[in-house]
Amino acid sequence: MKRLRVALLVVSDRASQGERADKCEPAIRGFLEKRGQKLEDVTIVPDETGPIQKQLAEWTARQGYDLVLTAGGTGVSPRDITPEATRPLLERQIPGIPEAMRSASMKITPYAALSRGLAGFRGRSMIINLPGSPKAAVENLATIFDTLVHAIEKAQGDKSDCAPLPAGQE
Repeated sequence: MKRLRVALLVVSDRASQGERADKCEPAIRGFLEKRGQKLEDVTIVPDETGPIQKQLAEWTARQGYDLVLTAGGTGVSPRDITPEATRPLLERQIPGIPEAMRSASMKITPYAALSRGLAGFRGRSMIINLPGSPKAAVENLATIFDTLVHAIEKAQGDKSDCAPLPAGQE
C-alpha cells in the first residue's frame, strides 16, 4: 500500500478556542497508524470559511499532501460550513466517496443522513470531509480507506490496470 502524506484539519469553534479538547486527532491518528500511515500535520480552525480555505489551499498547493482530511462542520448546525468552504477548492468532486460513507453510517445511525461532507481532488491532493465525532470520523474513514488509496494512486499517474474483481463480483 502506498505511503500517504496525510494532514488533518479539525473544524471546531470550541476546540479552536481551547474550550474543549479535540478528540478527532487521536482517533484518526490511531486509525492511520494501524494501516501503516502517518498523520503529518494537524491544525484546528473555527467554523469559518476563510481559515478553512486558507489551510486547505496551503496543504494541497504548497505542501502537496496526498490526503487532506477535515473533521467537523459537516452537519446542519448554523455554523457547520465545511462543505461550503471546501466545494470551491475542489477541481474534481468524487461523489461516490461521501455516498459510501453515508450509506455505511446509516446502518449505525439514522442521523448519518444529515452529514453533508464532500470528497474530491485539488490538484493531486484528495480532500475528504469527515464528521466531527471521533467515532463517526473513524467509521467513515474505515469505509472508504482502500478506495481512497486507490483513487490517489490513479490521480497521481498510476497507469497500471485496476485489479480484477473477485469471482462472482464481476
